[in-house]
Amino acid sequence: MPPAPRHRLLAFAQLLRLPNVFTAFADIALAACVGVGVIPGGPGMDFWGTVALLAAASGCLYLAGMVWNDLFDLAEDRRDRPFRPLPSGRVTIRTAAVLGVGLTATGIGLAVIAGAAGVGVGLAFAVLLYDAWLKRTPLGPVAMATCRFLNVLLGLTAIPGDTLTDGMRAHIAGVVGVYIVGVTWFARTEATLSQRRHLLGAAVILGVALALALIVRVRSPASPGPAAFVFPYLLVLFGFLVGIPVVRAIRKPGPREVQIAVKRCVLGLVGLDAVLATAFVGAPGLLVLLLLPPALAIGKWVYST
Repeated sequence: MPPAPRHRLLAFAQLLRLPNVFTAFADIALAACVGVGVIPGGPGMDFWGTVALLAAASGCLYLAGMVWNDLFDLAEDRRDRPFRPLPSGRVTIRTAAVLGVGLTATGIGLAVIAGAAGVGVGLAFAVLLYDAWLKRTPLGPVAMATCRFLNVLLGLTAIPGDTLTDGMRAHIAGVVGVYIVGVTWFARTEATLSQRRHLLGAAVILGVALALALIVRVRSPASPGPAAFVFPYLLVLFGFLVGIPVVRAIRKPGPREVQIAVKRCVLGLVGLDAVLATAFVGAPGLLVLLLLPPALAIGKWVYST
């Protein structure tokens, strides 16, 4: 008997890790805030049209990555996570493959239309390389960080080249990338008992990301404003919100505790993007946090790790 439509939709939502796609949108929203802060006279309608295309491209490539992840992990999931959509048979392998190809092609196509062909293709290639091979190697966390680094750069392509230096683009994207090194390292053995020393190492990397974020305000070409005062305090608050479950997981490195910390860190990407946005546009940058409620609401029904 075929599954009910509602159960089938839930299976696809789980395959796509739907709550997490809002973190990809948040990267593009961060880039949009950077544009608002640095483009003389403010951005025009063309800028916002490009941002919309880039957000759609980012979402497609992120969702494609989730599909490829489960396709390449099928043997492992059959052994350790048989409840997932592919090993349980709720989504067929053929359907998942078609979905992965379609999302990847659509994401690249939208990036090309937005004038970001190079970064879009690079991001799609990095996602496939990570899912197919690199995540099983010691380079896994760096490879995952490269995907997120490129995703932020994808959004920043909407900003004219003479408005923001390449170094500043790399710095902004690098903050998010280094943060993801820590998150990915922390999550590597989330399904089993984790080693405390690995969790401690990952936590140190997360701290390095926050330290790099502090320097963003100093290097920002945006005009100083209330953000110059508020930004570091928001960053400290963010550190506590993410750090509390991380510390708990280090003290008790069981699967449940680590997965709770990883979920907070993954969804915390929206918070990190919002805090970074305030370095360029002040308090309005916190509007990026509006991407968090739908992620949390969907996350009650769909796992995100």
